[in-house]
Amino acid sequence: MSELYVGLMSGTSLDGVDAALVDFATPPGRLVASRFLPYPEDVRAEALALNTSGPDELERAASLANRLAELYGQAATELLAGAGVRREAVAAIGCHGQTVRHRPDRGFTLQLGNGARLAELTGLCVVADFRARDVAAGGQGAPLVPAFHAACFATPGTHRVVANIGGIANVTDLRPGAPVRGFDTGPGNVLIDAWATRHLGAPCDEDGRWAASGRVVDALLGAMLADPFFDLAPPKSTGRDDFNAAWLARFGLAGHPPENVQATLTALTAAAIAGAVERFCGGADELLVCGGGVHNGQLMRELALRLPATRVDTVGVAGGDPDWVEAMAFAWLARRTLRGEPGSLPEVTGARGARVLGAIHPA
Repeated sequence: MSELYVGLMSGTSLDGVDAALVDFATPPGRLVASRFLPYPEDVRAEALALNTSGPDELERAASLANRLAELYGQAATELLAGAGVRREAVAAIGCHGQTVRHRPDRGFTLQLGNGARLAELTGLCVVADFRARDVAAGGQGAPLVPAFHAACFATPGTHRVVANIGGIANVTDLRPGAPVRGFDTGPGNVLIDAWATRHLGAPCDEDGRWAASGRVVDALLGAMLADPFFDLAPPKSTGRDDFNAAWLARFGLAGHPPENVQATLTALTAAAIAGAVERFCGGADELLVCGGGVHNGQLMRELALRLPATRVDTVGVAGGDPDWVEAMAFAWLARRTLRGEPGSLPEVTGARGARVLGAIHPA
């Protein structure tokens, strides 16, 4: 069987599709090529709208799933064309799908994407719907990347924590000689981006420059950190269902200069990650960051400030590419599924045991 796999990831940031072509002939996997396909604005808007209840949800969700499958197919096709790789050389696509609801406490999680349609469009085997089996086994269904983090970044003699900062942030605790642990820490870029969109008309706060122009409002930060999620012990996961515009509206933000709110939201993400590292991953030597958060200089500085005894850097220092780790992870998970190997870690998700994840749509 070919050792070339495509991983497709579209996360809570709703910015687009990350596509990675990975060769697993050399463990733990070598990034061969990558491609980013931005979401059209109508797709982003509909994915955001479907995160809350509204009219005609069933038809709208099915229509968006089909549209997403077309975008995923386009991303995969352009990825292979750019790399000069024939479709026949690829074993499968691992497609996370677009999360629109994540409610493991109610026994479900929903990632849109229509894997069957994607298989028809690409002529490739597609593995999709990775979270559902873990939730069925009593788990959170997320995060699913810690097993891949362990394969890539665990090293004897160094206690590493990997922080993946997308829309939501999660950490993986790689303590030598101990089971791999991981969990969501709370908002990553989701609130930072939402506030920048509202006040700057931009999709993000470029390099955290706007946040750096303001000052952290300590009382506001304390009120936000009082949310019960931050005190929950792992396993735990979250999403836009919990951290969204309605959550922000609780705090009476109109009385603060917008740049100070942005500084506070950036500090919130950093404080939640740092607090989780100190409380649940005590004694970490290194915090290695991947995901979009690595491009927010103010966020990275806040992390270093709040973890003075821990080296804070990107996964680049350990040979990873910060922008493509998560897409690579879903290529890795697809490979495990086709080999009949479990992809989940019950120590991470809280499921009754490890499970083979995903639904397989043959080519």
